[in-house]
Amino acid sequence: MTNGNDGPLRGELRDQLVAALQRVPETADRELSLTPLSGGITNRNYLITVAGEEERYVIRLGGNDTHLLGISREVEHAATVAAAGVGIGPEVTAFIRPEGYLLTRLIVGTPVSLEQVHEPPILERVADSVRRVHGGPAIPGLFVPLRIVEAYLALATSRGVARPDAWDEAHAVGHRVERALLEAPIELRPCHNDLLNANFIDDGERIRIVDWEYAGMGDPFFDLGNFSVNHDLTPDEDAVLLEAYEGDVHPPRLARLALMRVVSDFREAMWGVLQQAISTLDVDFVAYADEHFERMLHNATGLGFEVQLYEAARG
Repeated sequence: MTNGNDGPLRGELRDQLVAALQRVPETADRELSLTPLSGGITNRNYLITVAGEEERYVIRLGGNDTHLLGISREVEHAATVAAAGVGIGPEVTAFIRPEGYLLTRLIVGTPVSLEQVHEPPILERVADSVRRVHGGPAIPGLFVPLRIVEAYLALATSRGVARPDAWDEAHAVGHRVERALLEAPIELRPCHNDLLNANFIDDGERIRIVDWEYAGMGDPFFDLGNFSVNHDLTPDEDAVLLEAYEGDVHPPRLARLALMRVVSDFREAMWGVLQQAISTLDVDFVAYADEHFERMLHNATGLGFEVQLYEAARG
């Protein structure tokens, strides 16, 4: 998380945020400086500096219509609190209602680059952080990606977006994966579900994780597959990740991780489809969705995919 380049926030929005921050003891009646933070498509984040104090905060504002993406700010708050409790998420200072602003303490650390996530020591530290989250307390949300993509389709088409050409084939693949995974059910655990290196901060001791808006109780292997496909991990790197996460590499579990790479791309593609209906950003979400459909269907063909289905189903 890095500072933006737009300078201190001014104007009506700043006045609204400062007014909301007057309801928080740590920031009430203080001289505050708010600076935009870069990154993020669906939200806005601002660094808060309090005059005369070393402690700094981040306030997070949800974007318009993000509830259509399955985002609940109440669940995000609960998930962030739970992640902070296991030493991974940022410490929550306040959840400001009714606005739904999340105020956290700034994590002091360094970003984790795309190059770094391919290094075995970093993979091992990521696995440790994810395992800590999965071992934490339950959170009040549910994340079932193959139901989410169906909801995204219904919402997108109801708002005039054409049904994607790849939908039928992708949905059939999704059902095959779902049947295989149901043969070897796994306990639902609290999951982040959006593991991008842009959401990682190395505080010198652990890889900390921010941005819990898609969090929910789900299959922990979605997190592993999501992290893997987001960073184009190789099969050997997947094995390093899984061994660090579980202490061993069992073929059925490695197959489950690989299948969740496919599921992750399906969710990402349909996220791009729905954004075509609701986003006001100058982003080519058609190309974004097409790219993820293409990779999903490429990874869901051939003998390797059939072996993954077989291995995952036998648990």
